Amino acid sequence: MGWMGEKTGKILTEFLQFYEDQYGVALFNSMRHEIEGTGLPQAQLLWRKVPLDERIVFSGNLFQHQEDSKKWRNRFSLVPHNYGLVLYENKAAYERQVPPRAVINSAGYKILTSMDQYLELIGNSLPGTTAKSGSAPILKCPTQFPLILWHPYARHYYFCMMTEAEQDKWQAVLQDCIRHCNNGIPEDSKVEGPAFTDAIRMYRQSKELYGTWEMLCGNEVQILSNLVMEELGPELKAELGPRLKGKPQERQRQWIQISDAVYRMVYEQAKARFEEVLSKVQQVQPAMQAVIRTDMDQIITSKEHLASKIRAFILPKAEVCVRNHVQPYIPSILEALMVPTSQGFTEVRDVFFKEVTDMNLNVINEGGIDKLGEYMEKLSQLAYHPLKMQSCYEKMESLRLDGLQQRFDVSSTSVFKQRAQIHMREQMDNAVYTFETLLHQELGKGPTKEELCKSIQRVLERVLKKYDYDSSSVRKRFFREALLQVSIPFLLKKLAPTCKSELPRFQELIFEDFARFILVENTYEEVVLQTVMKDILQAVKEAAVQRKHNLYRDSMVMHNSDPNLHLLAEGAPIDWGEEYSNSGGGGSPSPSTPEAATLSEKRRRAKQVVSVVQDEEAGLPFEASPESPPPASPDSVTEIQGLLAQGLRPESPPPAGPLLNGAPTGESPQPKAAPEASSPPASPLQHLLPGKAVDLGPPKPSDQETGEQVSSPSSHPALHTTTEDSAGVQTEF
Repeated sequence: MGWMGEKTGKILTEFLQFYEDQYGVALFNSMRHEIEGTGLPQAQLLWRKVPLDERIVFSGNLFQHQEDSKKWRNRFSLVPHNYGLVLYENKAAYERQVPPRAVINSAGYKILTSMDQYLELIGNSLPGTTAKSGSAPILKCPTQFPLILWHPYARHYYFCMMTEAEQDKWQAVLQDCIRHCNNGIPEDSKVEGPAFTDAIRMYRQSKELYGTWEMLCGNEVQILSNLVMEELGPELKAELGPRLKGKPQERQRQWIQISDAVYRMVYEQAKARFEEVLSKVQQVQPAMQAVIRTDMDQIITSKEHLASKIRAFILPKAEVCVRNHVQPYIPSILEALMVPTSQGFTEVRDVFFKEVTDMNLNVINEGGIDKLGEYMEKLSQLAYHPLKMQSCYEKMESLRLDGLQQRFDVSSTSVFKQRAQIHMREQMDNAVYTFETLLHQELGKGPTKEELCKSIQRVLERVLKKYDYDSSSVRKRFFREALLQVSIPFLLKKLAPTCKSELPRFQELIFEDFARFILVENTYEEVVLQTVMKDILQAVKEAAVQRKHNLYRDSMVMHNSDPNLHLLAEGAPIDWGEEYSNSGGGGSPSPSTPEAATLSEKRRRAKQVVSVVQDEEAGLPFEASPESPPPASPDSVTEIQGLLAQGLRPESPPPAGPLLNGAPTGESPQPKAAPEASSPPASPLQHLLPGKAVDLGPPKPSDQETGEQVSSPSSHPALHTTTEDSAGVQTEF
């Protein structure tokens, strides 16, 4: 099997040359952008500079199928702020700080909600392994409500729930995990990120693969592994498929294990090679920056000269292609994008309005200012609440490019759906944060209960106006980018037979000193982009002029709107729980006694494990009694169903501890710490605090459960982070 390593090395070498080439171009573009600016309209809403981290997004119990024992086990699961799904043996193991059974990075995965979907995908993954009708499937689910995480190359994860409501809830949570992990290249990466994505595009185009790519998911190493597997997979099937023995189900199982093992091998090789090249280009970056600063004007002049020559060569062909094959379809594509996207952004507005209005009613009827800290802490997390945001996200599911998808070689609309959903989350959080900032300013005036309610209403109206403006700007930019993503690959593919072979002759127009910053291929693509950009801009402009879907015209500018607002955002982040909880609206004094300090520490630690999702149900349906020993492994589907049914019996004790989606029976959900008599458990995220080392190394396959990360019992629970400050990312697939 040595050929796999050689093939992987060859693909990586070829790609990494593209990456080195694109790095210089991206560096030049970034520095030029800093000087020339964007020209984009200024946002009216504030954005949260200090993200809401060290929170648990969701926690609960679900059954997981074990590969080694072929049995279903009850797992306590939680989703931290980095959206890696963490699986513990049980809730007691979490509270005792026993290392988790697995930490799953869901980038590139799809959620399947039925066994039929899964069996169809498995049958198609390896020709000749479709099971006969009536034969035992590869997997039996003990309930009618499975959730399967499926990946084309990596191992699969099998879960099941008791009810359809639980299935829907976990589906929303896991979809949020996938959405976040797929977006693994940091938005603020202005050089490495663009260099990598452009290199991916250039490499695939060199193989005559144009259009969107579904597996552009995760961090750089995951994407690079997917790129290798895209080429390696078919050869692997051809080589090993005929050698697999046994019944169709057994061959399917063998293939999944082989594919996962190869994917891990490729991941390790890709990680080492990419880090090596990244270190190399970063070392020469200062010297490149010095050249760019000194010769910026000359580089721009040289590039414009090259572009003019390429434009003269391709313009007649490109204009005909645009006029005949792209221009007539732009309105249809735009309309298909506008309807679900605008519905989603309208839903964001409605959800935000409802949450603030409900909070205001609670202030009037119940808690007043004394409860404001609790209310606002919940509101501050709204954008990251998987269930409350689900009604916004699901609007994008209706996106269809029927007929256009085949014409323009769009393999899937998922890339557009996900991008729009990320924009929705960002705009929701911007609206919430702006509301927080303005309301906090009003509270400084010491309002009465009645005055506070009026202030909340006034601030809400101001924020909604700002949201409408920013929503229009964000959507118009999204539409333009999406139209380019659809049309540019199509144009490049159409023009390739007559234009691509002629491009090398333009290389002589580039000065050798500037060859790191100007590439013929990139300049050619920019010229092609310019040929269609006018039509795209015009189509979006006309939609705005007609006020379609509440889009604002480009000439609509909100001048001098809260000119001092951005100054308010420069202060320290607002801690609503500490500042307004049980303090009559005033700021909390700093703890001056050991007892006060201990209480403050408990609150801080509890905040790290408060679930964003406050489920109003009485408990976790699968929770077993912590006092009772774990049940024996069931040997049949019937026994599993019996075990699941036991989890709903009224005599089952309610779960305890602060990490709950629902409060114990008879109690109200508490957003703060557990009673002082029992100190909350240490958070598994504590080791990610400043000053602590974070292990970002790849996981080692477990002896007990292939593909799951298992630490020694004495070690501290490790959560591999996918946040922007990490170069590595969760490496559990």
